[in-house]
Amino acid sequence: MDGTSRKRAVAAGASTVPLDPEALAEQAAADLPPGPRAYLVGGAETEQTIRDNRCAFDRWRIRPRVLRDTSTRDHQVTVGDQRLTHPLVCAPIGMQSLYDDEGEVATARAAGRTGTALCLSTVSSASLEAVARAQDEAADGAAVRWFQVYWSGREVTASLVRRAEAAGYSALVLTVDTPVTGWRVRELESGYAPLDHGHGLGTYAADPVVRERAGGTDDEAVASVVSDCLGDASLDWDDVAWLRERTDLPLYLKGVVHPDDARRAADAADGVVVSNHGGRQVDGELAALEALGPVAREVGGSIPVLFDSGVRTGADVFRALALGADAVLLGRPYCYGLTLAGADGVADVLRNLRAAFDLTLELSGYPTASALDGNAVVRAGD
Repeated sequence: MDGTSRKRAVAAGASTVPLDPEALAEQAAADLPPGPRAYLVGGAETEQTIRDNRCAFDRWRIRPRVLRDTSTRDHQVTVGDQRLTHPLVCAPIGMQSLYDDEGEVATARAAGRTGTALCLSTVSSASLEAVARAQDEAADGAAVRWFQVYWSGREVTASLVRRAEAAGYSALVLTVDTPVTGWRVRELESGYAPLDHGHGLGTYAADPVVRERAGGTDDEAVASVVSDCLGDASLDWDDVAWLRERTDLPLYLKGVVHPDDARRAADAADGVVVSNHGGRQVDGELAALEALGPVAREVGGSIPVLFDSGVRTGADVFRALALGADAVLLGRPYCYGLTLAGADGVADVLRNLRAAFDLTLELSGYPTASALDGNAVVRAGD
């Protein structure tokens, strides 16, 4: 469905969620109890990085071209050797049973229905196998899914990777900016620990190595094992090399914002995700969009560059692609949709954003997403 057709459908009442990004966030937050709300919307310390992620988009203006034939548009993009039907990917957000009883299974169905690639978090409330089945059952054609890896020690990590390979995940996304979690004031003040309430344990509870350590699948015992193995401040490039040697899947490093790290990643991995974890790790960190251009220039097309953090609109997707991203990960907004209307809400968030992106392409004079480059945008004031 193109942007104009989606506009007509929405005007006829087809969307289960608000179209305005702020209204979407506000309604979802209002529907959640304090603990889950803090986990979803909160960030590090004063949350300046969250605000800066949004403000960074305001510093770039789209520069349309005219008198070009945009009567048909092609949203397809290439990430490594994978072809995506459109540049949106559901970002890895864990513990989605905080927002809907079906959690990641509902999100997987929505991704399948809309032809959207899905990146599943290690701390999923449903097992990685259940999520894969749900996406495949809902998909019209081949479903693309990646598995996000939180380092959990070598033995557990290797077991998770083997399972992801067997379940049809086509890439690994190792998060490298979270050796420990940041100082998240809202979460701390809420006093709510999702793992202690059984959220985020689905993939771990189904893992043979974790079950052996926990002596079964009891939530409390599994949560204790996860707490012991999840996160490691000693994680370094040697561990990246170790992981890459143990899989034939492409390995992307998520959380890269410095050009020097990007240059090293070009040799050590198969791609990078420019991200500051949605502002959840370091207060006052460089806005992710400001890091995108320098990282993309540093790797010079030698590896895929994906983008995450702060994306809310079709124009945001357009600008990120123009500044060097090969694809764009969408985070909190689809969880707002999940909160408000389950799988239907996620699907509508994805359809609405894709329609807005399609119209931005059409109105800016670009018939294909892959044609976007730095000429499509200009820094405000230049």
